[in-house]
Amino acid sequence: MTGTALLTDRYELTMVAAALADGTAERHCVFELFARRLPDGRRYGVVAGTGRLLEALERFRFSADDLASLAPVVDPATLDWLRDYRFTGDVDGYPEGELYFPGSPVLTVTGSFADAVVLETLALSIFNHDCAIASAAARMVTAAAGRPLIEMGSRRTHEEAAVAAARAAYLAGFATTSNLAAGARHGIPTAGTAAHAWVLLHDDEPAAFASQVAALGTGTTLLVDTYDIRRGIDHAVAAAGPGLGAVRIDSGDLGELARQARDQLDSLGATGTRIVLSGDLDEYAIASLRAEPVDSYGVGTSLVTGSGAPTAGMVYKLVEVDGRPVSKRSSAKESRGGRKAALRRFKPTGTAVEEVVYPYGSDPVAGPHDRVLAVPLVRDGKVVADEPLTDLQAARERLRTALVAVPWEGLKLSRGEPAIPTTFLTGS
Repeated sequence: MTGTALLTDRYELTMVAAALADGTAERHCVFELFARRLPDGRRYGVVAGTGRLLEALERFRFSADDLASLAPVVDPATLDWLRDYRFTGDVDGYPEGELYFPGSPVLTVTGSFADAVVLETLALSIFNHDCAIASAAARMVTAAAGRPLIEMGSRRTHEEAAVAAARAAYLAGFATTSNLAAGARHGIPTAGTAAHAWVLLHDDEPAAFASQVAALGTGTTLLVDTYDIRRGIDHAVAAAGPGLGAVRIDSGDLGELARQARDQLDSLGATGTRIVLSGDLDEYAIASLRAEPVDSYGVGTSLVTGSGAPTAGMVYKLVEVDGRPVSKRSSAKESRGGRKAALRRFKPTGTAVEEVVYPYGSDPVAGPHDRVLAVPLVRDGKVVADEPLTDLQAARERLRTALVAVPWEGLKLSRGEPAIPTTFLTGS
């Protein structure tokens, strides 16, 4: 069985090998994970993936199979180091469900150079994916204005990414997922209905609907747009009666079709039958349907691809060596040296007004409503984060609270500045 070598890039092992050879592997270092900027058009980011990182860190081991595959790649001394690898450093970070902005020190990893650099790909692969999905999902939840959303993107992405995407979407406020693995692993409520293949399997639509109702009860959701939607709704109510749970429409002019479907259902006495819309929805399409008689939405492709921003643009940079700040100066890719911390300032009314990023240990004067953002996650290689920091329900509530604190203009889908400005303080 493989361990976690596939979560490590070769260039990381190249640096470890060289550092072991020249004696710099044990230098005390601080790495920070952050985004230089938000994706184009976005006004905030959502932290997601912390729980997954902590779980992965606890089992981050190089198995015998991993080491055998790495034998042609690295020297024997590096293989010996990898064989005994256990992360022994510290990790601090923003809790899941917290918002982040350009330059926010979302994750801080402290330890020896070799200990910390080997985690770069692991951390970036988790946070770049999960933060991108959660950030897009949060915009969709806001656009839905209280109507539930179903995550149904499993068939549009890698099988493991599908599970992580379902987790991130649920964290961001989605109600359910169609992914059963996500339900089993993360306790996310699952939901789903038949596809067009079910209708096409049968000799006619009434037979398909009657069979589904017989098996699943009148509370099921019937997909009514395989042929003609108006006839499909007639057939659906005939099969289930006025107590039919829901109809789903997956194509066409969804707003107009939702209005027509509502009128038709009401005329048939199915006043309580819900209307579920799906079919290439994103936050903009959902917002455009806000005035229509829609009860819930199913979102797939746009969700699992971050709705145009499939990566959060996170980087993992060395910012301190043996207590000395270090920084990258490459054009357009500069970094700020030195370990940092952050707090968010709030008005007495609860509205967030500023994110302050400052040199670690300098501790600016905090107002009565201000809040320090990072929390201890790992100490001496052991996870110390308590359950509220890793629990999905707690993260959902944390994000809900954070978004309530954002100025209203920061929740717009239109382009604009970050919802909360960031101020960077320098050391004395």
